[in-house]
Amino acid sequence: MQNLLVALIVIGCTGYAVWVLVPGALRRAAAQQALKWPWPAPISARLQKAAKVSSGCGCDGCDAKPLKPAADGAQPIRIHRQPRL
Repeated sequence: MQNLLVALIVIGCTGYAVWVLVPGALRRAAAQQALKWPWPAPISARLQKAAKVSSGCGCDGCDAKPLKPAADGAQPIRIHRQPRL
């Protein structure tokens, strides 16, 4: 039983690593093909999101709330730090 559980974890981790490291165009094509199968709602929603063409920036709505300008007309800036690898 323990070996089966470890095998399932390794298979899941391998699938996740492949999904994250594959180029976006190939990921979108795979997601579109996978959407043809019946999936539970949460998986289907994630596949639909992956099948869409992204805007090219790494922002997922972080700029949805507009910044208000200061009283003197100065515009605030927002700095996004890159994640450390």
